[in-house]
Amino acid sequence: MPVSATTSLLIILAVAVTTFATRAVPFLIFPKGKPIPKTIEYLGKVLTPAVIGMLVVYCLKDTPVAAAPHGIPELIAVLAVVILHVWKRNNLLSIGAGTVLYMFLVQAVF
Repeated sequence: MPVSATTSLLIILAVAVTTFATRAVPFLIFPKGKPIPKTIEYLGKVLTPAVIGMLVVYCLKDTPVAAAPHGIPELIAVLAVVILHVWKRNNLLSIGAGTVLYMFLVQAVF
């Protein structure tokens, strides 16, 4: 369904305002020199690993372990991601290499 130029501009404006607000509001709520509440510091420490863990569970939840190839490509790719991340400490490298390895395994090997 085609969208009119006015609707497109309104969508772009809404996205731009929302994006700007998500960047600006933290500076308004927590101005420089004011201590950050302990709850916010705690959330800053635990949310990233929690989200990554949830994504891993979501990605692996439908892995067929009862049928061939029994989740072997997924296991190899996950191990590669873990090893690369522990070795290099680079999220982009470990996730990117794990994705490429997994795609290679499911398309060419298994």
